[in-house]
Amino acid sequence: MTDEEILSEFRASEALLEGHFKLSSGRHSGHYLQCARVLMNAERAGRLAFALTQKIPRDIRSRIDVVVSPAMGGIIIGQEMGRALGKDAMFLERPDGTFHLRRGFRLEPGTKVLMVEDVVTTGLSSREAIAAIGREGGEVIAEVALVDRSSGAADLGVPFFPLVDINFPTYAEDELPAELAAVELTKPGSRQG
Repeated sequence: MTDEEILSEFRASEALLEGHFKLSSGRHSGHYLQCARVLMNAERAGRLAFALTQKIPRDIRSRIDVVVSPAMGGIIIGQEMGRALGKDAMFLERPDGTFHLRRGFRLEPGTKVLMVEDVVTTGLSSREAIAAIGREGGEVIAEVALVDRSSGAADLGVPFFPLVDINFPTYAEDELPAELAAVELTKPGSRQG
């Protein structure tokens, strides 16, 4: 899929929103990608996951034992990536603020993990999820995401293969442009804050 075809999928599902959003990273933006909307159609989600698998180099793809994604945003695309790769998919939760495997999910020591996210902005959630996999006995060998909002700046400590790079500006709370500050704030992400 080309970048334009991918963005077309977001537009068709009304997943590209405009306003004033506080992102999961704590930064503010005039744009938000609601990946749950683009993934609500199983056929579309499958197409995006298949396109994402094509971004992973063959030598890495051949080493993947299992797919893991952080809840909530990564669950659907993680499941679809598991299907596309023919691997089991599980997810991390943070009931106490720290990611853990729950619901009977577990990793054998040395399990090779593909981390799957919906959107990466600063990489904070990804780094926390990767650390959790290490605590659980696995090894993250790469990460994929539908969207990289970091302009390639997110350092995850593992190879990173986004489906598309989208560079909407983000701002710290004390850097907000007046026109953005004038718009009512929405907090659509999965973190409380």
